[in-house]
Amino acid sequence: MCPGCYEKQLCIDKLQDEIAHLKYKLHYQERKTKEGYFGSSTPSSKKPFKEAAKESIKKNGGAVNGHKGYGRKTITDAQADEIIEIVISDKCPRCRGKLINKSSIKRLIIDSILLKAKKILYRCQKKYCPNCKKTISSKPLVLPRALYGNQLIAQALYLHYGQLIPLGRIVEILGDAVSAASLHDIFQRLGRLWQPAIDRLIKDYRKEPVKHADETGWRNDGANGYGWLFCSKDTSIFRFEDNRSSSVRQAVLGNRRLPGVLVTDRYGVYNKSPCSLQYCYAHLLRMVEDSEEQFADDPEVRCFTAVLAPLLAEAMRLRGQDIPDTLYYRGAKALQTKILRVINSDSRHPEIKTIQIIFQKNKHRLYHWVLDRAVPAENNRAERELRPTVIARKVSFGSQSKQGALTRSILMTIIHTAKKRLPANDTQEWLKKTLDAVSVNPNIDAYSLLPSPKK
Repeated sequence: MCPGCYEKQLCIDKLQDEIAHLKYKLHYQERKTKEGYFGSSTPSSKKPFKEAAKESIKKNGGAVNGHKGYGRKTITDAQADEIIEIVISDKCPRCRGKLINKSSIKRLIIDSILLKAKKILYRCQKKYCPNCKKTISSKPLVLPRALYGNQLIAQALYLHYGQLIPLGRIVEILGDAVSAASLHDIFQRLGRLWQPAIDRLIKDYRKEPVKHADETGWRNDGANGYGWLFCSKDTSIFRFEDNRSSSVRQAVLGNRRLPGVLVTDRYGVYNKSPCSLQYCYAHLLRMVEDSEEQFADDPEVRCFTAVLAPLLAEAMRLRGQDIPDTLYYRGAKALQTKILRVINSDSRHPEIKTIQIIFQKNKHRLYHWVLDRAVPAENNRAERELRPTVIARKVSFGSQSKQGALTRSILMTIIHTAKKRLPANDTQEWLKKTLDAVSVNPNIDAYSLLPSPKK
């Protein structure tokens, strides 16, 4: 090749690389305009344009052939909460003749008690002791100076902060005897009672070997804010703040070195956490799938994503398989080797290089699941625990004041932590017993009322 042709070819190669780079930037801008700043991870409420919902695919009903069915089962007398005997008269309704006892049949009915507030008037007796010269008074088992009973407060607490039902709907359920303003006062009072326990729960969370964190939008008094969740197997810490800065992460995780691994997405505020990080593979897989969709006409991108995406998906599934630890670690090591081979392979396309650079620069935050089976390769725990809050945000439009956001942070932390540590469906009963204990001793240590973590 002559010197002139060589210079021309260099110029052509340079222009081709520049065109490819500009095409990549154009694709990025089109994606940002269509899907939002976070691509396919953008919340539906923040997407600039929403596509029409796809028609659902009709599925065949019925069980799979060979599947064992489960019919309605009866219960014994000891298992029944209440036994009601239905008696008929001794005369035949047709001929008025005398009926003779024959037998009885059992019919199981599952019913519920109507959630309706009722007004109870207590007559509190007083008696006088001639020896002590004192008057002894009786009193109902309720919170000091409280209008509502502990059972009603426990139900309202669980429905509002446990099931995230709007307060207006709860008032409609309980009836005209209950007002939203009075419940707000009770909730704020209980928030002040439980507040000292939050710092000790944060210390429990810091000691966990596997920790999770995530955040979502949450409005406060009409202004944009964020709801944060720091959770583990036995603890859930909620924080509803007006910012998404590192100050929230620092308040929960602190500055001293912590044991264990924090599983999170690639949001930069977590990068300075005082513990090891494990990035969520679900977010990385979504990024790879987005690249495949955007550059579907490029064979290099299609080949790269076709190899990497199944490996990331298999890494997330491996931990849930019912296999011994030896097989798990062997399979995890093999998957890591395959992922590294794809990430370190030669490539020319800018999109592939972008993905490879993310994996190469963060290799110390991507493979903790290979060394410890207790560490998941995804952040599903935090995502699933935070999803009800996202739904509540759409229904309730957030908090109405900073005090309301603080109260929600405290009570959701307490109730959802207790829910994890208690058997199923025992949270309301635990709340009632807790309120009874506070009624007897208003100065009781709030942290001591929490159930112990499951072993």
